[in-house]
Amino acid sequence: MPQHPAEILLHQASFLQSAQRLDQCPPDEGREVAFAGRSNAGKSSAINRLTGQRSLARTSKTPGRTQLINFFSLDDERRLVDLPGYGYAKVAKSKRNEWQEHLDHYLAERQVLVGLVLMMDIRHPLKDFDLMMLEWAAQANMPIHILMTKADKLKFGAAKSTLLKVQSQLKGHPAPLSLQLFSATNGTGCDDAWEKLGEWLEIAAPDRSE
Repeated sequence: MPQHPAEILLHQASFLQSAQRLDQCPPDEGREVAFAGRSNAGKSSAINRLTGQRSLARTSKTPGRTQLINFFSLDDERRLVDLPGYGYAKVAKSKRNEWQEHLDHYLAERQVLVGLVLMMDIRHPLKDFDLMMLEWAAQANMPIHILMTKADKLKFGAAKSTLLKVQSQLKGHPAPLSLQLFSATNGTGCDDAWEKLGEWLEIAAPDRSE
């Protein structure tokens, strides 16, 4: 079976640069999809799985270790962005507030941001950070796609039940949102995630007519 065109492109991802502030980000051109999640939601593992690379996004046993906005290039026009798990690292409150300010600036002012992937541990969904991101997406009318991560930690019936429960809780939410089950461990949900990323990044299937 041929690979999804988004999968093919994502597997070409390479580290571009890190930024602490908006003015340190790459030129505001092209299309970007950002990944956000509480620092123990499995964000780095999800990025690595979707890009087919073991260590593109650093995974750490210490939540909140990543303190910068990290950019990964797919081609000249498209990027993935790994946002820090703001507010959950064991650092001074002043530092957390500084991170929050930089995140707010990126989300509010970055013109090329076309979608936000929000990771939630399926065993601990809809925490304060998640609700904050959903509220921001609603205010900005930014499409947000939720990955219910670590779905392999539950039996399929329980995972599906949790997904339906969260769908019900978010019914009528003003943010343009969608959600799915996902596991970086066994690959559950990768096809659906690639489909969504391909839609946002406008990754067309190759022309096979020639």
